[in-house]
Parts: sequence; structure tokens; C-alpha cells
Amino acid sequence: MTTLLNRRAALLAGFALTLAAVPALAQQNQVVRIGVSPGPHAEILEKVKPLLAKKGIDLKIIEFSDYVVPNQALDAGELEANSFQNQPYLDNQVKDRGFKIESVGLTVNFPLGIYSAKYKDWSQVPDGSTVAIQNDPTNGGRSLLLLQDKGVIKLKDGVGFKPSPADIVGNPKKLKIIEIEAAQTPRSLADVAAAAINTNYAVDAKIDPASAILREDAKGPYVNLIAVRSADKDKPWVKTLVESYHTPEIKAFVAERFKGAVLAGW
Repeated sequence: MTTLLNRRAALLAGFALTLAAVPALAQQNQVVRIGVSPGPHAEILEKVKPLLAKKGIDLKIIEFSDYVVPNQALDAGELEANSFQNQPYLDNQVKDRGFKIESVGLTVNFPLGIYSAKYKDWSQVPDGSTVAIQNDPTNGGRSLLLLQDKGVIKLKDGVGFKPSPADIVGNPKKLKIIEIEAAQTPRSLADVAAAAINTNYAVDAKIDPASAILREDAKGPYVNLIAVRSADKDKPWVKTLVESYHTPEIKAFVAERFKGAVLAGW
């Protein structure tokens, strides 16, 4: 009888230990909330997600419709990371808003394009036409630099990566440059001769990036990045996130899915 009781006690103790272990197992996956802009960034991270799951990280992908809130949310601790911006944009945000966030790894490059719903070639755009660009300093400046690179305008010397329309010193076609929110540039095509549209917004609006009448070369500092809070940059999950992104599987997916409209930048 004593032996039987001892066996039952041992079984009950083992059962109790098993039950105690269940919550621990259920909690072993670390949740990482990452903010993205809609389109390619979100699609790519959906492919990264199962790779991270195998390494104990539950990636929660949260989409934002603009370029300001993802950094605000990250700095405030509402996200662990974000993936939507390039280094000049991040530098500008940190300088202007005092965010304590920084880059931990490169992602992809989206060559910027000038698009038109009315003209198939830039040479067809009439003098005096209206061209829309983004109203934030980094993306708007990038669009002006593209127009300069293609010989459309001339900017004054020393403007760096953030020129504004006020920095235009040569405008042979007498274009009217208007500034609107980046996310609204695809919708502006019905009202303007042409618009500068970031590739992620073009893809999201079902605009073929190959249809751009002017297109940025795949160069410069405009490769996008993963950002985290400065206090988190050395945490193990950050390294795991970046390594999972920088895999042959993800590079192959980017090449196959986007056909050169989005380029792996690592």
C-alpha cells in the first residue's frame, strides 16, 4: 500500500510539473512588433516571419499609412522595430524630433520614379506643367535630385540630400512644383502632369514601377533599413531579426516577386 501511494504521489508530482511547464513553453516566443508601410515592406516581412518563428520570435507586422507615425511609435515603445525608411530620412527625423532610434541593418532599395497618367515619355510633358513631389524634406529632396540628375532642373550648389523647391536655380521647362503628402502622390496623377512616387506607394496603388517616365538609378544612400530604439540595438532578438532578413530565401523572394522594382540592398 505504501509503495502504491508513493507511486501515485510521484505521478501527481510529475503531472504538476508538466502543467507548470506549459505556461513557460507557451511564453517562450518573444513578441516583436515591427511597423511597416504598406506594400513591399509588409510582403517581405511576411516571408521573414516564419523564419523568425523557428528561432522563437513572434513577429507582429503593423502597417502605417504615412512616414511619420512609425518612428513616433517606435520611440514611444509602441513598437520594437520598424522597416520603411532610408538613412537620410531617419537622420532627418532624429535631428528634428530627437528620437533615440537608429539603424541596425539594411533591407531593400526602391528606385524612385516620376510617373504620369497622361504622358508615356518625359519628352511629352509640356512646358509649364505641374509636377507633384513629396512634402517631407528627405523624399521631396530626393525627387528634386532625381529631376536634376535627368537634366530637368538645376539646384544651387551645396544643397545636400534635402533640397527644396526654393533651391531650384534652373527650370527650363518652367515646371510648377507642388508638394503633397507622400502617400497621396499616386492619387495626384489625375490632377498633375507627373508625380514623384515612392516605389512602395506605387506598388500599393497597382502602378507598375517599370512605367516610370523618369527613374532613379539604384545608387546612393537610399537603401532602406530596419530601425530599433538605441537602447535595444545590442539585444539578441535584433541580431536574429536582421540575420533572418539577410537570408538567401528572402533575397530570392525579392528578386522573383518584384522583378527589379525592388532590389535587395544587403
